[in-house]
Amino acid sequence: MRRPEFIPTKDYLCNHVINRIPYLGLRMKAYRQLGVRIGAQSTILMSTEMHRAEDLIIGDNTVINQHCLLDGRDGLKIGSNVNISSHVLLVAGSHDVQDGDNFFGYAKGIVIEDYVWLCTRATILAGNTIGRGAVVAAGAVVTKDVEPYQIVGGVPARKIGERNPELNYTLSSLMSWQ
Repeated sequence: MRRPEFIPTKDYLCNHVINRIPYLGLRMKAYRQLGVRIGAQSTILMSTEMHRAEDLIIGDNTVINQHCLLDGRDGLKIGSNVNISSHVLLVAGSHDVQDGDNFFGYAKGIVIEDYVWLCTRATILAGNTIGRGAVVAAGAVVTKDVEPYQIVGGVPARKIGERNPELNYTLSSLMSWQ
């Protein structure tokens, strides 16, 4: 039997204590005190899981909904005015399936640029960039970079449309009901 992987203290606190705090202001303050770099007016709702929390950078006015995975191994940068819907997975780690001796594990950082919308249950895999204003449809699996203002969907995700590039909203003002 393999021994369980060591979980750094910060990740343990983020995933088993802080993400269960029912008061948004207190939860956000606790994340920041642990070193998660979170921009002004950004929100992380309950039950979001983080790997390598100290390597996360979240811009201003970004909303991360419930039950998401934010994998910061090798860096995770999320821009401003980004809407990450519930159950979205940002997965930076993987394995070399051709490595018959070691099943080598690796991580490649993920970048989510400004004004992106990741719809419910979208999955972004290691090493990909989601360009400014892009939309990833519900349930899509992103295996390669998404160009700015593209709308992608499917498994693997493919272009299904274009988004209006005239984006200047502020999510925090739109999310005042939370």
